[in-house]
Amino acid sequence: MATYVLSDIHGHRAAFEKALALIEPDENDRIYLLGDMVDRGPDPVGVMRLAHNNPYMTVLKGNHEAMMLDCLDNPEDTLQWGTWVLNGGETTAQGLMDMVPDAMDHLVKWVRGLPLYEVVEIDGKLFLLTHAGIKPVAPERQKDRWTAFDLEDLAKSQDPEDLLWIREEFWNHPTGLKNDQGEGPLVVSGHTPTSYLPHFAEQVDARCYDENGHAIMVEMGATPETGHVADKIDIDCAAAGGYPAGQIGVLRLDDGFKFYMPIEEGE
Repeated sequence: MATYVLSDIHGHRAAFEKALALIEPDENDRIYLLGDMVDRGPDPVGVMRLAHNNPYMTVLKGNHEAMMLDCLDNPEDTLQWGTWVLNGGETTAQGLMDMVPDAMDHLVKWVRGLPLYEVVEIDGKLFLLTHAGIKPVAPERQKDRWTAFDLEDLAKSQDPEDLLWIREEFWNHPTGLKNDQGEGPLVVSGHTPTSYLPHFAEQVDARCYDENGHAIMVEMGATPETGHVADKIDIDCAAAGGYPAGQIGVLRLDDGFKFYMPIEEGE
C-alpha cells in the first residue's frame, strides 16, 4: 500500500492521465489531489471528471475551484467573473457550458463538497495536506508531540481562506508543528508554483528547477527551530504555466520518492 499526493493540475488532463499511469496505483493505494484541477489548461472538465471517477483518489478544494463556485453562484457579478477569467477561468467556464446540464450539476455538486484538508498518518508519521498551506501555529498551541487528533483539531481551527490562499506567511515562517529535534508533522501543499517561491519566500532551501528547466518539488522550512528539518514541502510544479517549464509532480509519502510528468507542447 502506498500513498501519493499531487496538486495543481490546472486543466492539463493528458499529463494528469500520464502521471497516474506512471505511479500505477492499485486498490490498496491512496491518492490525494490538493486542488486546482481547473483553469488555465485546455481540459479542466476532463481533469475534474478523471479525479471524480478515480476510486483511489481523495480531492481537496483549491482556490481556483472556490473562484469557479463563486462565479457560478453569482452569475451577474461581472467583477467576480472578470477576476476568474484573468486567472484562467475561461477554459473552465466554456467546458462547463458545453456539458449536458444534469452532468454539469452533478460535477459542480461534487466540487462543492470537497474538503479543505486531510490528515494522513503513515507508520507513525503525520502529514497535513492542504491546498495552500496553514497559518503558523501560535506558540501557546505548539506541542512536543502531535497526534492525528491534535492535527485534525488544528486544521479545523484554520481560516478557510488561509487553507485556500495563504502564501508569504506560510512560506516565510516555521509552521510550529515540528520541534527542535525535527519531530512532528509535515505540511504538504501546492498553490504556489515552486518556480515562484523566490518571490514569496525570503529563503529558498533548494533549487526550484531540474537540469531541463522543469519546475520541481521543493522542501522548505529547515531552521534551528525545526532541528534543521523541513517542515513543509511545495509540490506545485508549475503545471499552470504549461509547456515548457510546467510539469505534474507526485510525491509518495511513504518514502518521499518524487515522480514527475512534464507537460508536452499542446497538452
